[in-house]
Amino acid sequence: MAAPAVVTIQPQYGMAVPSASRNMWQTGLLDCCTDCGVCFCGMFCFPCLACQVAGDMNECCLCGTSVAMRTLYRTRYNIPGSICSDFCTTLCCPVCSICQLKRDINRRRDLGIF
Repeated sequence: MAAPAVVTIQPQYGMAVPSASRNMWQTGLLDCCTDCGVCFCGMFCFPCLACQVAGDMNECCLCGTSVAMRTLYRTRYNIPGSICSDFCTTLCCPVCSICQLKRDINRRRDLGIF
């Protein structure tokens, strides 16, 4: 008599997303060419992009470019890093930082995990 099958992984609803991509940034800090629209918006209308990011996260528009916003997002998705790295990224390259956040939000929204 055959042994009964044991289910070790429960089926998930929605698209299958590798667990590694859930816990990493979807694009790099300097990957502007992956979404030129976000990059141009960040370069030419930085406050608009910051408000979009804050709105996506249900936060105040004034918080869009803050270290706290980046840290909140990173901890929400278990992305490795620290407050110190968030501070340095936001301070040294605020446009790249906010563009990375927006690209990540867009990618996670497309994957159904935002």
